[in-house]
Amino acid sequence: MRNRWVVVGAVVLVVAVAAATVVWWRAAQTPDLRRAVDLAPAASERMTWTDWAGIRDRLGSDVGPSSDRDAVAAFLDEAYEADLSPMSSLLASTEAMQESYGFSPASLEWELLTQSGEGAAVLMQLPEDTDLDALSDRLEGLGYRRPDEDTGVWQGGRNLLPTIGTLTPELQYLALDPDRQLVVASDTEAYAEVTIDAVTGEGDRFDGLDEVVDAVGEPLAAAVYSGDVVCGSLAMGHAAPADQDQARELLAAAGEVDPLTGFAMARGRDGLVRVAMSFEEDDQARTNADTRARLASGPAPGQGGDFADRFRLGEVTAEGSVVTMELDPVEGSYVLSDLSSGPVLFATC
Repeated sequence: MRNRWVVVGAVVLVVAVAAATVVWWRAAQTPDLRRAVDLAPAASERMTWTDWAGIRDRLGSDVGPSSDRDAVAAFLDEAYEADLSPMSSLLASTEAMQESYGFSPASLEWELLTQSGEGAAVLMQLPEDTDLDALSDRLEGLGYRRPDEDTGVWQGGRNLLPTIGTLTPELQYLALDPDRQLVVASDTEAYAEVTIDAVTGEGDRFDGLDEVVDAVGEPLAAAVYSGDVVCGSLAMGHAAPADQDQARELLAAAGEVDPLTGFAMARGRDGLVRVAMSFEEDDQARTNADTRARLASGPAPGQGGDFADRFRLGEVTAEGSVVTMELDPVEGSYVLSDLSSGPVLFATC
């Protein structure tokens, strides 16, 4: 009888190890963008992503925590010229962050700006070897007030930032997650708390837009919008009256257009820009794949000229309720930065 229990125990152990291996494997296969979006607060409606480690690799840059101002400036210039950095909220803050915080786009793994009607926050992934005790001492030396808990909010405030340098308001309040080597920053203490609670699992996390996020894969930079945001921020209502008139004519000629439920535009590692648009139903996706391909192949009212001046339209597919378009940027064009804000005819609702 004793041998039987030994065998059963061994089987249970093997099953447990196998299950843990599956969980680890799935986590390892999840793109960083998806992992970051899954950490955002529940109310998030607009998110912009920058894979700084991927950008440094793409550009062959060796900047890091100890790089001087000139090297960092040259890196940012190169990233801008390659249209890889337009989604970042930290560009104007990089110099001061590099000199004072010990981390910046020159060393971060990635950055996610998340915005909602409740507030805005930046999630920043630190390198694995970051010494958080040393970082905490550095923040205290800069004038932030240390919290009582490891994941509490570091008190800064708008009067502190000018004493450090030119910094985005989101760096007024900080929180650290030692388990994930993550920094959360916000312009209000309340939203910093909401965001760090989401990151640590103590609060509600974002649950939505999975289809469009997954459709763009592992990009170097991306914008991800809810249906309400994309139907507002990219709407033709932002265009001049004459451009709106032209847009109505083009829409009437193109065919049926349905409202979007989600949207993502991302710069891939292969240089292509991918657009993912989700709809309420699969039939709508199939219809809109044709309609929006026509719109993306013609004039660009509100942007000027034709879309063909900016990109060559590649494959357009409808899978389930998601339409994915591949845009091959024309040399010298800034597709991601130009078309992630409205008006954009092929993304109109």
